[in-house]
Amino acid sequence: MVRLSKHEKHFFRSLLDSEPQVPEASMLIDAHAHLDRYGEVLEPALNEIRARQILTISTAMDPPSFERALEIAQLCDLVLPTFGVHPKNAPEYAGRLRELSPFIERSPAIGEVGLDFHWVKDAGQYAAQRKVLDYFLAAVREQNKIVNLHTKGAEREILDLLERYDIGRAIIHWYSGPLDIFRAMVDYGTYFTVGVEALYSEHIRTIARELPDALLLTETDNPGGLQWLSGELGMPRVLENVIEALATLRSTEPAAVAETVQQNFLRLIENDPWLASLRPRVLAS
Repeated sequence: MVRLSKHEKHFFRSLLDSEPQVPEASMLIDAHAHLDRYGEVLEPALNEIRARQILTISTAMDPPSFERALEIAQLCDLVLPTFGVHPKNAPEYAGRLRELSPFIERSPAIGEVGLDFHWVKDAGQYAAQRKVLDYFLAAVREQNKIVNLHTKGAEREILDLLERYDIGRAIIHWYSGPLDIFRAMVDYGTYFTVGVEALYSEHIRTIARELPDALLLTETDNPGGLQWLSGELGMPRVLENVIEALATLRSTEPAAVAETVQQNFLRLIENDPWLASLRPRVLAS
C-alpha cells in the first residue's frame, strides 16, 4: 500500500474546500446516490445537478424510497431512479419477495442491493440478506439489467454470486474490501465506483490508482457519504472534488477522468433497451 505524507493527506482533504475546476466537456456521472434523502434541501441539490450536468443514479433502499426517487425524476431529467432493497432492510422483505416483483419490473436497473456483514452486526439477519439478494440477482439475470451492489464485509460471497448467476453488468459501489478480492472482481469485469472516501482513505486511494481505466465509475453516495466522513452534508458538486482527486491519483487531468467515466457508462448501457433513452442524453453533453 502506498503511504501518503501529511502534506499529501492535507492536499486531498483540502480539495473539498477548493472550487473544483472540471472542464465542461463530458457529462458527469454519479453512479450511486440517494436523492430521496435530501429532504428540504432537495431543490438546491437538483439545481446543482442541472447546473453541472450530472447524470445521477438515485438508488433505492426499499419500495418507499424508490417511489420517492420516481417522483424526483419527474422534476429533473438527469435523475435515473433504480429499485433495490438495502441489505439492512432485507429482514423486512425476505418473507414478502413477491411484493417486490412489480417494483423490479418497473426499474430500468437494480440497486442498491447486496450483502453487509460488517455494519450489520446481527448474524441472524444474514440469511434474510442472502434470500433477498438471490431474488434480485435471479431477476437481474432474467431481465438482463445492470445491478448496483453493496458488498461490505461480504466481498468474496458477492463475487461467488456474480459468477453463479452469470451477471454480466455489475457496479460495485464504494468497494473498500481486501485487495485480492478486488483484483478478482477486476478480472471478472465488474465496474467500480470511487467516491468521496478517496479524499480520506489510503486504502481507497490504492484501489483508485490500481483500478483499470475501463472499469472506473464515479459516485458520491450523497447526501450521506460525505456526511459520514466529515459531518458535512454531501451536495452534488462534491463529485467534481472526487474527479479532481482521481486525476491526481491517476496522474492525468480532471477532464480525462470525466471523459473516461462517461465512455465507461456509455459502454455499460450499450444496447440496453431499459436505458435506451439515456444514451442520446449522455452523448449530447
